[in-house]
Amino acid sequence: MFRRISSGGGSKQTTFFNYFIMQLKQSLIEEIRGIINSSRAKAIRSVDNERVLMYWQIGKVIFEEEQKGKSRADYGSYLIKSISDEFQPHFGTGFTIRQLEMNRQFYRSFQNTNALRSQFSWTHYRTLIRIDNQDKRAFYIDETDKNNWTARQ
Repeated sequence: MFRRISSGGGSKQTTFFNYFIMQLKQSLIEEIRGIINSSRAKAIRSVDNERVLMYWQIGKVIFEEEQKGKSRADYGSYLIKSISDEFQPHFGTGFTIRQLEMNRQFYRSFQNTNALRSQFSWTHYRTLIRIDNQDKRAFYIDETDKNNWTARQ
């Protein structure tokens, strides 16, 4: 494709060839950079999706176990504290009493996993579960989905 150009003299062909190689290299680097950034973003979304599902499943298990208890309020407090005491040393702050209570509330607010949206992060859901009114929550879900709002908007 290219013929070999002697290194002496600095001809127009050598300058063009060097410019072409630098442009080719730059476009190649940009293409690879785009692939890396896209894959990283997908990996982050995938991990966050799994975290949302994990919190939902934990909330479901806690909620269903509480429903078996006779004195629900006392049993619920004891249950969540026991789970936190067991898991927090091994898995960290994702298993505080407050976090486990949010998991339970998350399940109570979204009892159907089909209602969960893959584009929503855990931060979105934490905000949504604090809205007690079902109509308001539905409005914010639709607006967030339609306008592609971040969790802070």
